[in-house]
Amino acid sequence: MPREGYQEKLESLREDVLYMSEVVLERLRMGLDALETKDDELAWEVIDGDDEVNQLYLDLEQDCIDLLALQQPVASDLRFIAASFKIITDLERIADLATNLGDYTHEAERDLYPDVDIQEIGTLVIEMVEAAMDAYDDQDPDACLAIADQDDVVDERCEAASETIVRDLIEREVDDETSEEEVEQLMGDVSRLLLTVRDLERVGDHAVNIAARTLYMVENDDALIY
Repeated sequence: MPREGYQEKLESLREDVLYMSEVVLERLRMGLDALETKDDELAWEVIDGDDEVNQLYLDLEQDCIDLLALQQPVASDLRFIAASFKIITDLERIADLATNLGDYTHEAERDLYPDVDIQEIGTLVIEMVEAAMDAYDDQDPDACLAIADQDDVVDERCEAASETIVRDLIEREVDDETSEEEVEQLMGDVSRLLLTVRDLERVGDHAVNIAARTLYMVENDDALIY
């Protein structure tokens, strides 16, 4: 492959990875909106749309393989291709977590914990993914380190939310008049909410992974890789 065509392929890969991130972020926003509004139709749209993300992932995976096979990349290009491959893997997993939100929407019947702001946590992790993809596009190492710091805030919010849910469950009074069906519904709602918090925390972790691979790509620095 001529060098000019090779560079065009690298740039196309970058653009396609950014496009995939836009699709995934839109799915994540839709999942959060569906959960907040109890919109089953929107939830199905998120779930059904996962096939599109999976196909994007497979196409980009093949692009990375082709680039490695067609021409031996120099060190910086090799890091870029490897980082891009790892990043699309994280994006695909974020899309899976968005699909989980669609599933939780079908199960949700009531809001038990108004003090637990799922949408606020969701907004924070969306901002982290957006910032991580901007850092990838701009090749900005400082932004990568800032994303890792932001993850600490998300972890604190998620831990506080989980503690609130568990504490309320322990303190909640269940007497002899509470039916078995009501108890099962309560436990299902609590489990769903705890899973939602966990999944959003995992989105933040994937954002850090993206930042880590970008930092390695730009500066050959593995400080954030763990």
